[in-house]
Amino acid sequence: MTDQSPAPTRRLQPKRVLLIALASAGLALVLTLAIGNFMPAQAHQCEAQVVKGQKIDAAATGLLAALTGTGEGRGYADMAFQDEAGQPKTIADFAGKKLLVNFWATWCVPCREEMPALDNIATEYNSDEFMVLTINTGETDLAKASKFMTEEQLKNLPLYWDRNFSAFDRLKRNAVAIGLPATLLLDEKGCELAVLQGPAAWDSSDGKAVIDTLIGA
Repeated sequence: MTDQSPAPTRRLQPKRVLLIALASAGLALVLTLAIGNFMPAQAHQCEAQVVKGQKIDAAATGLLAALTGTGEGRGYADMAFQDEAGQPKTIADFAGKKLLVNFWATWCVPCREEMPALDNIATEYNSDEFMVLTINTGETDLAKASKFMTEEQLKNLPLYWDRNFSAFDRLKRNAVAIGLPATLLLDEKGCELAVLQGPAAWDSSDGKAVIDTLIGA
């Protein structure tokens, strides 16, 4: 029988991340225009925080150049998903913490490559005021995601589940993301401050500069 186990996960290399960042920066510009021009008004659930978005945008350089600061009023407190036991959760359950919310899947190679960097950030930064929140998206069998996280020794990342793409589809409807991986940076009330389409070297100095700015915003 042919072994169909996934190949060992590669880590994101700085040169590759930079190329991805440059390519994604163009996509980020398109998304920014779409976000500003085509998103329905009812999606604005928070007060605008443009200055905070601008601060994060200014901090997003180098390997994080594709990240776009927003702060335009989109809120996700009611975004629903499940925990590993199948219990319902929303972003509001994490109120009081700034969040890095990452949408990923085991079949997404860039997602798999990005996860160790996210785990490193969680190890260093998770606290009473910040958390890395990883949401597995579209898997029909959560055991695959659990096995991947165990094999990769991702000990500080939670396993949450957007089984039917409902949470991620919300990002697509709002022109925030078009594919995986995708990341939201949220304030302590679940209000969007920045978005990223594509992977990033979050544990690089560029990534940490963005996290530090988010926490201080």
